[in-house]
Amino acid sequence: MSESKVEKEKQGVGGTRDESIGSFKVSIEEHQIRIMHEADPNRVLWSSLASFPMVAAEVGEARVEESRGFFQVSDSRSDYVAGGFVDEVERKGAKLELRGSLGDQDTWFLEFEAIDEVQLRFRVYTSDARYNRLSFSAAMSPETKVFGLGQQFTHLDLKGRRVPILSQEPGIGRGLQPLTWMMDTLAKAGGTWHNSNAPVPCYLSSDLQSLCLENHEYSIFDFSSLDRATISAFSAELSGRIFYGDGPVGMMESRTRFTGRMRALPEWIGKGAVIGMQGGTAAVHKMQALLDEAGAPVSAFWLQDWVGARKTSIGWQLWWNWELDGERYPGWSEMVSGLKERGIRVMSYLNPFLVNPREKGNFVRNLYEEAESRGFLIGKGGRPYQILNTSFSAAMLDLANPEACVWVKELIKDQMIATGVSGWMADFGEALPFDAELFEGCDAAEFHNRYPEEWARVNREAVEEAGLDDEIVFFMRSGYTRSPRFNTLFWMGDQLTSWSREDGIKSTVVAMLSSGMSGMSFNHSDIGGYTATTVPGLPFKVPGLGYTRGRELLHRWIELNAFTPVFRTHEGNQPGRHFQIDGDQKTLQHFARFARVFAALAPYRQGLVEEAAERGIPVIRHPWLHYPSDPHAREVELQFMLGPDLMVAPVMDAGAERVDCYLPEGQWRHLWTGEVLSTGSYSVAAPPGAPAVFCRESSELYAQLAELLDQNSDRDLKIPDLIRPQ
Repeated sequence: MSESKVEKEKQGVGGTRDESIGSFKVSIEEHQIRIMHEADPNRVLWSSLASFPMVAAEVGEARVEESRGFFQVSDSRSDYVAGGFVDEVERKGAKLELRGSLGDQDTWFLEFEAIDEVQLRFRVYTSDARYNRLSFSAAMSPETKVFGLGQQFTHLDLKGRRVPILSQEPGIGRGLQPLTWMMDTLAKAGGTWHNSNAPVPCYLSSDLQSLCLENHEYSIFDFSSLDRATISAFSAELSGRIFYGDGPVGMMESRTRFTGRMRALPEWIGKGAVIGMQGGTAAVHKMQALLDEAGAPVSAFWLQDWVGARKTSIGWQLWWNWELDGERYPGWSEMVSGLKERGIRVMSYLNPFLVNPREKGNFVRNLYEEAESRGFLIGKGGRPYQILNTSFSAAMLDLANPEACVWVKELIKDQMIATGVSGWMADFGEALPFDAELFEGCDAAEFHNRYPEEWARVNREAVEEAGLDDEIVFFMRSGYTRSPRFNTLFWMGDQLTSWSREDGIKSTVVAMLSSGMSGMSFNHSDIGGYTATTVPGLPFKVPGLGYTRGRELLHRWIELNAFTPVFRTHEGNQPGRHFQIDGDQKTLQHFARFARVFAALAPYRQGLVEEAAERGIPVIRHPWLHYPSDPHAREVELQFMLGPDLMVAPVMDAGAERVDCYLPEGQWRHLWTGEVLSTGSYSVAAPPGAPAVFCRESSELYAQLAELLDQNSDRDLKIPDLIRPQ
């Protein structure tokens, strides 16, 4: 047989036809396709709609406007065609190909291939290459909840919403008015509810359906129709994976086989607070002494101004020439080694931009000129592309160029690792313009969402090549599908110093839960938030426009982050306007107390970290992951679990001293008083210093924590009228 490797069974579809593809079963009717798995043949993993076209194609021309890492995408389209009836089925070895009519003259193709026993790959394309906009629709129940799509800040359940997938700056305000209007007016920087540094084209539904695109092109996940989900992309082809798993945790394990799993964090970062500060060597020693006296365990000092600081329109920023500023940090080596002897590491800062340091004056290497001379910067019109950041412009490294990637890795090893640091913030990664000129004509529109993955890969390979993969932690805010494969830690970017759902403390809980269900197992936020806003020309706050970090907000954010993977502070973009952890003695003691709580959780948390590295499940978990058959657990949005044994309902409203909390099946012990409660909804007293935290009674964790908290005199709070059933 001339085609011995291609088994052809080409025929039309009459009635129902079932085809096995590895462990998956594809059930084909003329009007509908359904996918099941042999382990649970009655559960539908994906289905087309009998009443709606499965595939649609158009010819489109995009217009993308960029400003400071924000992107406005508009698209003009024509020649719409659609189709969904299956005309022919053909088996080609291990692959199954379905075909049908697309409009009057064209054909759609849907190809399935089993990657392993839990991953089914699909590919959708058409017979006419001029179609560069493709959509793919699937059935979805009106009652279904949809989670994931990367780091989403405003809405946890995305059913009923249309979500663009494009890595970009989240924005300042993100719909909080009138601030968003002001930021858009001044700098096009207000953002929208769906802006995200780290979106991922992958969802997990409450019906235990999960689909992930392989595409990097701009895509849209549209869940606004009650009966379906429609996925579209600026591409002539859609490819991706459909997954099978036993329950939501099993689904995440299956999906992270594809996206990659984060390696376990080293133990040192969980032993205390990571103190974000600036100011030089003397300031570090002063802060260390203050924290020692307060009894606050410290794992690291994160010194982002190791390269020197500059004044800009938003406050203080850094000189983006990645070398140590010895004038700002004299005696750096002695400081690093002295702190390490005390069990404290030093971390620094890096991003993929470069500025010419000639204005700065004191520098050894001009990395901008080095990169420009070797063609390592993205271009526009044959010159380095200058991207406006705040009040200055910078050039972006061309990570499509393999030689540029090698140069960056050597820079990291020589300029950073060699100075003794144990990690850094690997900032940005979202700002690649769609009209940039890249190495060997690489398409910037397709590479835009790949850039965060490549930025993570370059940092990871530098660490591996230095032989320090088990020691160094770099944390990133940008990301895409495969970023967890390379990144060591995520953080949520620059929250507004507010209580708001759109861009404040509440958004961090939504982001932890959504990113966790998207493969980002370790995520955290700046304690207290980052962004202060002021009205130009006015020295005071304006209601609704001016935001700075207050004392109460800082206290509640401290409590929240003590139960997350990393406990890290940030002075913010305007340190003098923000209340800081040493703002008064009571705040310092509050911070020290919860740093001790965080450290006491280290053994338990490290077990979760190692489980995440092995299985791909997050440290911070939505209760639904552990209680999938509990309809009340599925509804929770602003409380979370740290692993299977701790339930946390943080206070996230100004002036509040009670929170609503739902406890699922089992017995739960209140962390601060020891009172035991059974499943149900409660109003819980949560005065400052006692957030609503419950430990699963059947675990050993409470006894371990109780002993440690007793040793630190942290369980002497008297909370009257603790619990009120709702």
